[in-house]
Amino acid sequence: MSKLGNAQDRALELIGELGDGIRKAVPGKAMQWVETGAALGAVRTGTRIAGKFVRRNPVLAGAAIAGAGLLWLAARQRAKKQAAGAPIEGTATRVEAKRGKASSRTRRKPPAAEQTAD
Repeated sequence: MSKLGNAQDRALELIGELGDGIRKAVPGKAMQWVETGAALGAVRTGTRIAGKFVRRNPVLAGAAIAGAGLLWLAARQRAKKQAAGAPIEGTATRVEAKRGKASSRTRRKPPAAEQTAD
């Protein structure tokens, strides 16, 4: 069992080294083409899956598209208002400043002044 495990580990190491060697040997532009091809393959697969979903659930797809359109419209209108410098509609509350109790805030007269005033 250990010989089989060692063989598998060694095979994985060789595959990794082979992949590194290929990546180093292939010019950068060719690697970019490979990445682009992989991205296009992913887009094709996603499109195929989305097409099946739309065929099976047309109402949900329509609702999702309508919701996305409304979100886009709201974001566009908000951007226009910000660009124009107009305030964005919303709610605000004004907080009025209040003084504390007068007795704790005012200075007391010295005791001598209180006696002469009587």
